Order: sequence, then structure tokens, then C-alpha cells
Amino acid sequence: EEFDFLENAILKFMIENKALFDMRVKDGRVRECHGDCHSGNIFILSDKIYIFDAIEFNKAFSCSDVAAEVAFLAMDLEFNDRADLKEAFTNKYVKESEDGGLLGLLAFYMCYRAYVRAKVSSFRLAEANLTDEEKSSAEKLTTDYFKLALLYAREL
Repeated sequence: EEFDFLENAILKFMIENKALFDMRVKDGRVRECHGDCHSGNIFILSDKIYIFDAIEFNKAFSCSDVAAEVAFLAMDLEFNDRADLKEAFTNKYVKESEDGGLLGLLAFYMCYRAYVRAKVSSFRLAEANLTDEEKSSAEKLTTDYFKLALLYAREL
């Protein structure tokens, strides 16, 4: 039932916002990005920010709307209880990029990224040699990401 809600909310949003997606392509907002921009791939050293481990092996995986890229980090920050940093990051990005249209897509792409994280973490459950603790941790992570995807879907 929850999966059906999620799927229907996403499809409805995509249909109702086709013109917005088309405009983003026309405006050059779809381009090659990092592709895997989350807090696990970022560190700060001597007041410099380093973002590493970009998806370079397949351009199809790293080419997207910049809103999806921003949403991945925003979702990750919120997932890790840093809604304050999520807000600061998205607001600063919108201001610097002059991409106010991004805000209309943020919940959609955060929903997508949370769902993908749930799916990826669920793959761990198929591993044969998991301890009970590892299995429990993977189940919790999968559930938490899926709940977050549902939360974002309700905002669509």
C-alpha cells in the first residue's frame, strides 16, 4: 500500500510537471554532475571543501538535473539529522546559482534519492554471511530511507 502511494505520487508529479522538466532541459539545468554527492563523499580540510568519488565510469549515471544533485545532499543531510545544514545548503545554492526553479523539484528528487538509498541498502539483506546485528542494521536503514521517501512523497 505504501509502495503504491509512493509510485502514484511520483507518477502524478511527473505528469503534472512535464513542462517544468522540459524547461529545465531547455535552460541547461540538466548536465553532467557528480552523480553521488552525499556527505560520505565530502570532507573539509584547512577550510577547503573536497568532494570525491564522482561517478565517472558512465556518463548516463552522472548526467541529471542539478536539482537531483542538490537534492541528494539535502536528503542525506536531513537523514543524518542536519535539517539546519540542508536548509543552509539549498538556500545558498539557489542564491548563488539563481536557480529558484530548483525548489519546486526538491521534494521530488529527495523522494527519488531516499527511495534509491532504501533500495541499495536492501541489497545488503541478500548477503549470505550477515550477522544478526548486521541484518538488523540493514533492515533499519532500509526502513528509515523508505519512510523518508514516503515523507517526501506526501509533499508532492
